[in-house]
Amino acid sequence: MNRLRIGLVGTGPWATATHAPALARHPDIDLSGVWGRRPEAAAALASAHGTTAYADADELFAVSDAVAFAVPPDVQAPLAARAAAAGCHLLLDKPVATTPDAARDLVRAVERAEVASVVFFTLRFATLSSAWVAEQATVGGWFTGRADWYGSFYTPDGTAPFSSPWRASRGGLWDVGPHALSMLLPILGDVSDVTAAPGPGDTAHLILRHTSGASSTAALSLTAPAKGSGLAVELRGENGIAVLPPWEGADEAFDTAIGELATAVRTGTAHPCDVRFGLRVTEILARAEERIRAA
Repeated sequence: MNRLRIGLVGTGPWATATHAPALARHPDIDLSGVWGRRPEAAAALASAHGTTAYADADELFAVSDAVAFAVPPDVQAPLAARAAAAGCHLLLDKPVATTPDAARDLVRAVERAEVASVVFFTLRFATLSSAWVAEQATVGGWFTGRADWYGSFYTPDGTAPFSSPWRASRGGLWDVGPHALSMLLPILGDVSDVTAAPGPGDTAHLILRHTSGASSTAALSLTAPAKGSGLAVELRGENGIAVLPPWEGADEAFDTAIGELATAVRTGTAHPCDVRFGLRVTEILARAEERIRAA
């Protein structure tokens, strides 16, 4: 297989601005088609990138070697399981699902079909941040860490830059929480215990105990004031303090994710950010959500 035929599921803002352009321009990829829940949007997006809009998702799967997803997580999970059953490799968005049961069903479908999977945790594919994670994971001796994601997703009148009902209902825990965990877990180890409490707006505060013995915290929000927004990842340990450098480039990161899925398909080697890692992230966030509800 020299060139992967990758279909796109989704027609929203991320599919339009990031996924479709990246798939269409990638030198090793053929954009095999588009399917969306709004047929007119699928037709427009397919036309813009010289490919075919399909009326049925299974028709898209049949002409694709792999499928990229840009839909809400609880729409993604069952569709991705169907794509895997059709023999398609998966380029998934985070979180893979918002319930552990749905994520486990997806993992089982991937394992039965023996297809490759990559979950697009943005900072794990951006050049500077991915290199920083790899470097800190080799250092060791970390005592504590923190990952703060203060997003300002909403304007003063309460509207968002684009309509995203699932983000409005699930909040920062599920939208930016996966980013935080994707940075902390490869450095500090798996999470053995979770404590969580609500903050203002949709803010969630997490305290995590890791299997390495280290602990970490995460502050997650989509409703921070615009002037108070930003992200920070910091580690403290035997060798001092390490701080994630500023980064840019979601488009570049998605290009990298496409290439790494192609490599996983070619080599048969599981990617560190595969669907199993996506399941673990979902399990941790679901446990944090339980703790917040109890609080």
